[in-house]
Amino acid sequence: QVQLVESGGGLVQAGGSLRLSCTASGLTFTNYRMGWFRQAPGKEREFVAAIMRSGGNTYYADSVKGRFTISRDNAKNTVYLQMNSLKPEDTAVYYCAAGVGGGSYDYAGGYAHWGHGTRVTVSS
Repeated sequence: QVQLVESGGGLVQAGGSLRLSCTASGLTFTNYRMGWFRQAPGKEREFVAAIMRSGGNTYYADSVKGRFTISRDNAKNTVYLQMNSLKPEDTAVYYCAAGVGGGSYDYAGGYAHWGHGTRVTVSS
């Protein structure tokens, strides 16, 4: 079965950095665009970043543009999210997702598989 396992979350002070990883199994990784979403307490899940199958095209939410970088290593079936200049408002559970086909990269419904999430807490 398909599994997406996130890691790298934790507690960090504002201005700090974290790198999230998501390793996929049970699927042909290069067939999937990969995305990161997040959900803060009391809020809906929101798009953070996406990377297309070859890694050539990346997309970001305006709130993280210039601070976060998504990348992938197809040889390791892994997608990363480098988060710099973290802010308290980045506090959330971060989810990795895999999608195939013509679904929108910033729409949660466009992703078929999801990880269980990793928690990121940014203190002020």
